[in-house]
Amino acid sequence: QVQLVESGGGLVQAGGSARLSCAASGRTGSMYDMGWFRQAPGKEREFVSAIRRSTGAAWYTDSVKGRFTISRDTAKSTVYLQMNNLKPEDTAIYYCAAHSGVGLINNVQAYNVWGQGTQVTVSS
Repeated sequence: QVQLVESGGGLVQAGGSARLSCAASGRTGSMYDMGWFRQAPGKEREFVSAIRRSTGAAWYTDSVKGRFTISRDTAKSTVYLQMNNLKPEDTAIYYCAAHSGVGLINNVQAYNVWGQGTQVTVSS
């Protein structure tokens, strides 16, 4: 079994930056892709970015392309999300998740292990 713990985030001014970390523990050898999702108040959880653990290939939702960068440190079993030029609409709880190995990379239903989430608030 895999456990995920997010850290980082907090209150950031518009145009600022923040870095989220997701540390995995447990049976990390069974992990494939890792993803970041976010959920704003009153909205559904949405895909933000994902990375293939083996190759480092990355995917992004259109609204964060050019501003967010996902990376991983396989030795530390940690995935990062560097967020630059943050906007108020980026305000949400950000969740790290491990892909089950079945389903599309941007489908929330395809992820079967989730962290507890970390709040990111961007002030205008």
